[in-house]
Amino acid sequence: MEQLSSFWDMGGYGAFVWPSYLLTTVVMAGFIVTTLKTLRARQRRLAQLEGTTPRRRRRGAAPDGA
Repeated sequence: MEQLSSFWDMGGYGAFVWPSYLLTTVVMAGFIVTTLKTLRARQRRLAQLEGTTPRRRRRGAAPDGA
């Protein structure tokens, strides 16, 4: 049991180490959530734009029916 206690204490620096790990985990989770929300919003916007705009013809392509 003493080994576990000394692990959590980290040589007297546990009060600084564990909150920094917690803060890092929270920030990284926030980055992941924000990134996924932005990705989904941009995918929806792209699908909307692709569905509502007509396709362009390539230059030099013959018109349909010719």
